[in-house]
Amino acid sequence: MKNGIHPTYYPNCKVYHNGQVVMTVGATVPEMHVEVWSGSHPFFTGKQTFVDSAGRVEKFQRKFQGNYFKKAEPKADAKQADAPGA
Repeated sequence: MKNGIHPTYYPNCKVYHNGQVVMTVGATVPEMHVEVWSGSHPFFTGKQTFVDSAGRVEKFQRKFQGNYFKKAEPKADAKQADAPGA
């Protein structure tokens, strides 16, 4: 291996979930903060938990504020330019 090109390896990286240390792993960062891990994921625990507080549809609606599906109104300037005698 070449010297000086590899990141620092931390063999005792602490993984935090909700402010508590849940495991220790080897990584290139000294500590990690995660939202979901195997001890809290419904697939591994068998419990259904609601992780996302706002769903994708609600985020989309907030982003476009309900105006996304409305038809765009033609501009008034375009109508006047097409009128004869203008």
